[in-house]
Amino acid sequence: MSEFKFNIFGAHIAVTGEAGSWRAFILGAEGKRRAADFVVPDDVAEHELCEYLADLFHEHATPRNSTAKQLL
Repeated sequence: MSEFKFNIFGAHIAVTGEAGSWRAFILGAEGKRRAADFVVPDDVAEHELCEYLADLFHEHATPRNSTAKQLL
């Protein structure tokens, strides 16, 4: 199972699994994670995850947090 971490306009999000069975989590500052209240559709490919999350959360963008990127 793969895990991908993202900083989406200041929110830290992890997506685990693979195309066809994604699970999303919100990452807290203290290292805890909770199940996200949104779903990543099964047909989103691995290379499309960041763009999908950016589209989903575009209303959260601010001048200070204006980028969506995958974390290493």
